[in-house]
Amino acid sequence: MTRILLWAMVFALFVGTSPGAMAQGAKDSAATTPQSPAPPNSATEDPDYVIGADDQLDISVWKEPEITRRVPVRTDGKISIPLLNDIQAAGLTPMQLQAQITEKLKKFLTEPQVTVTVMATNSRRVYIMGEVGRPGPIGLLSNMTVLQAITTAGGLGQFANSSKIRILRTEGGKQVVFSFNYKDVLAGKNPEQNIMLKPGDSIVVP
Repeated sequence: MTRILLWAMVFALFVGTSPGAMAQGAKDSAATTPQSPAPPNSATEDPDYVIGADDQLDISVWKEPEITRRVPVRTDGKISIPLLNDIQAAGLTPMQLQAQITEKLKKFLTEPQVTVTVMATNSRRVYIMGEVGRPGPIGLLSNMTVLQAITTAGGLGQFANSSKIRILRTEGGKQVVFSFNYKDVLAGKNPEQNIMLKPGDSIVVP
């Protein structure tokens, strides 16, 4: 009888405490497990982003799979959509283009629901050529300066003429040239030379 009673007490103890302990352990584990950080907003999610040539857009029209598609922005700044043919996209924000497409589709659809997403910001590029580590196009980040772009391109090459760097920009159909002295800017001199770059700028390092 004593042995049976002992086993009964052990069983009751096990049944009474184990589930609670397991539940508490799960709660503690959840509380101590670090949460994955939310992914940072990309440039494509910027509501003020201005669409440019070579960008890739996702045009989604709810319940209209024939119209929904991914389209490139052509060099003339336009995109092609069924029913609407060519639409000007370059120079508009995603919200502005969305409103324009929605308005035009009202001739064919009842209360169209349109979403425009920039999938690739290929228009936001600058070009670095000459004596740098990695010449070629690089993606233009927000507020990127000349110094930051050169660093992104691997820095100056061994034989670079750091005092005669030029930035070429097209404004109003004309080419504008800016001078940049690498060593002076690093030393805190002539900080105005470290201008913020614009899409299409070219940095020439002799």
